[in-house]
Amino acid sequence: MKKIYDLPNINKGCFEQGGILLGPSALGRSKAFLDNVFPTQSLTVLDTLANIGLLFFLFLVGLELDLRAIGRTGKRALAIALAGISLPFALGVGTSVVLRSTVAKGARQGPFLVFMGVALSITAFPVLARILAELKLLTTNIGQIAMSAAAINDVAAWILLALAIALSGSGSALISLWVLLCGLAFVGGVAIFVRPILDWMVRHSPQGEPVKEMYICATLTTVLAAGFVTDTIGIHALFGAFVVGIFVPKEGPFAGVLIEKIEDMITGLFLPLYFVSSGLKTNVATISGAQSWGLLVLVITTACLGFLMNTKGLVELIVLNIGKDRKVLNDETFAILVLMALFTTFITTPIVMAIYKPARRPTPYKHRTIERVEADSELRVLACFYSSHSIPTLINIMESSRGTCRRGVIVYAMHLVELSERSSAISMVHRARRNGLPFWNRSTAPSEQGDHVVVAFEAYQQLSHVSIRPMTAISDLHTIHEDILESAQQKRVAFIILPFHKILQVDGSLQSLNHIYQQINRRILSQAPCSVGILVDRGLGGTAQVSASSVSYTIIVFFFGGADDREALVYGARMAEHPGISLRLVRFLLSAGPDSSSTITIHEGELSADEAAISKVRESNTEVQFQEREARTSSEIISVIKEVGKGNLLLVGRRSPPMTTLIEKPSDVCSELGPVGSYLASSDFTYATSVMVIQQYNPHSHPTPIQSEEPENQEQMTCSILVDAPSTQQAAKATVMPVD
Repeated sequence: MKKIYDLPNINKGCFEQGGILLGPSALGRSKAFLDNVFPTQSLTVLDTLANIGLLFFLFLVGLELDLRAIGRTGKRALAIALAGISLPFALGVGTSVVLRSTVAKGARQGPFLVFMGVALSITAFPVLARILAELKLLTTNIGQIAMSAAAINDVAAWILLALAIALSGSGSALISLWVLLCGLAFVGGVAIFVRPILDWMVRHSPQGEPVKEMYICATLTTVLAAGFVTDTIGIHALFGAFVVGIFVPKEGPFAGVLIEKIEDMITGLFLPLYFVSSGLKTNVATISGAQSWGLLVLVITTACLGFLMNTKGLVELIVLNIGKDRKVLNDETFAILVLMALFTTFITTPIVMAIYKPARRPTPYKHRTIERVEADSELRVLACFYSSHSIPTLINIMESSRGTCRRGVIVYAMHLVELSERSSAISMVHRARRNGLPFWNRSTAPSEQGDHVVVAFEAYQQLSHVSIRPMTAISDLHTIHEDILESAQQKRVAFIILPFHKILQVDGSLQSLNHIYQQINRRILSQAPCSVGILVDRGLGGTAQVSASSVSYTIIVFFFGGADDREALVYGARMAEHPGISLRLVRFLLSAGPDSSSTITIHEGELSADEAAISKVRESNTEVQFQEREARTSSEIISVIKEVGKGNLLLVGRRSPPMTTLIEKPSDVCSELGPVGSYLASSDFTYATSVMVIQQYNPHSHPTPIQSEEPENQEQMTCSILVDAPSTQQAAKATVMPVD
């Protein structure tokens, strides 16, 4: 299957490229363009806004670093971090000697050496986190070590940057020493005086309660004040904001609320302004001649020693801009280093994909369907959801699926989260437990986890016989199906529950979220290692969880025949074991119409299997309401569904071949639901009834992964029973074909 990667670091690289194009490297070569678009008097305002945004961005970077997590990394990550920063730093110092003798003549030796070392050794921690998550490496050994070492690397790099800024001052060595001592005193002051205040605000912001606006304003004011203090000291305003971000406690909802309040404004408005400001200072034309281009190759080669430990990004550009503002880097050196940062950002992902190909052996397991010979065996379910609105329905389905006490059920509740540029995505990575694939949220206490999703499932588990294991998958939507399939294989689940790509609106209609969610379901259906169910949620049990004693549902199974319908029937029979659930089985008998010219070819073994499944359910549960309805045309089938389809949950097989002409509106057809499910999920079906469309795992099929990305291109379904009637008014003639 074709993979589509939309890496946030590449997006930022594109922003920087746009800024370069606006600058003297391209469009800015025209004086008329600069005078009209970026007049001299506007540059002060642009730089001011960009630096304010940058101040709060560094505060977000500090929020993404967890010092306690760094302390738990052990000696191995610490040793790798020291090697990951010391070797590139030493090579950067060696490169600076070459640059000072060629394109950077006259640069002050001490500041230039330190700036070059920092520029080539710094690791963009947010960029690395997103690359690792995108490549499914974040929970592997190499990913965890790289993340831990990068966090240490980040802290060390900012300390070195503070040293470089102090040395770049115009005063004597004593003044530089005084600046460094004042910087250390500032860090100590934040730890002694500011941290307790932040802890107090966190304690007074309990989980589930809104964080007071006064606390948010006080924290943001502290960030500005810290920036003012460090700027006065002579280091840089960014250093103060970064330190405050590090000392903000990461427990509870406080840090998350801070991120939500400021990240959209910073990433959507101020950072693009900073990229423009940086691009206006970059003149690629200053790199001319074989010597300059040779130096560019030298710098890039030095920076690419460690593909994961030397990822570049916005932090790299910040370092370079500070060096240029402090007159440490001239125009040509600055341009060379900017191009180096862009190149290493773009090249990291494809190189890691090429050299790191872990061999993951599939986990063998026996029970891949709900239907099985050992009826008392444990049922493992992977239930996926995108938002907390789906949690009540999922919990009600789990309660309905628990069966008898002797038939255990384990539910892996997977929260699917899109990996984006937002700092909140990295914050979720920190909160996630990294002891499985994908991220597990096995918390020791709900309050420590700070996750209302986990709290909801753990509260239900305490009151039921269902074992629930909440988990979170953070990935790009184009590849998140890989996390679902990998988890289903590793956890040996028999049934995957997927959310439909349309959600219920206030007026009762279903509105599509995004076409990509539909593609996720299609990819999983084509590659799933077990049975799959797609849930069309119309509020099963209402908007709140229903207690076990209050469950009173009517489950209806529409049975047309085939493996998928048998799987739906077995699942319905399991639900009927709950004392508050009644099962209604409606079997459709398709008879030939007088004007029909089409035929249905049915294997005798399929008919025998259908009869056996129905008989077994009726014998094991005498309270099952069973009826057989004859249907000659599609309109008659729809009429029967409308007549008997008023219940709480409808179960139907995905591949019901005799019903291929059921839907009269091609726009309503959803191939992942099949013909019957498409009708039940359409606006023509007016009951507010949830629907579960089930596909049974077939070990003998070898489906082709879905390549289509267009909503109009519908997947063509093929199976052993197929009908293609010429019109909706023509019924099909049934023919029984013995099995060879």
